[in-house]
Amino acid sequence: MKISDFQTKDVINIVDGKKLGQITDLELDLRQGRIDSIVVPQYTRFMGLFGSGGTEIVIPWRNIVKIGADVVLVRMEDTKPQRTEEDDLHARS
Repeated sequence: MKISDFQTKDVINIVDGKKLGQITDLELDLRQGRIDSIVVPQYTRFMGLFGSGGTEIVIPWRNIVKIGADVVLVRMEDTKPQRTEEDDLHARS
């Protein structure tokens, strides 16, 4: 499977049935040669318009239940954003 194929799939939380979005990034463990987690942007609603809130949900690979043809099913009890763009910039410094 190509990363581009992975990014076209919707991510659905089986705990509450909500669509979390689509995968925008992967976190890799280069030493082990595997995917550690998937990253899904979290969008906020402001005055009826969608906009980027600049936050992401990081979903550990162990939380992925099933990868289907069109969707990725995950089990997440807490879907609050786990990382912001600002946090990511500080981590890279």
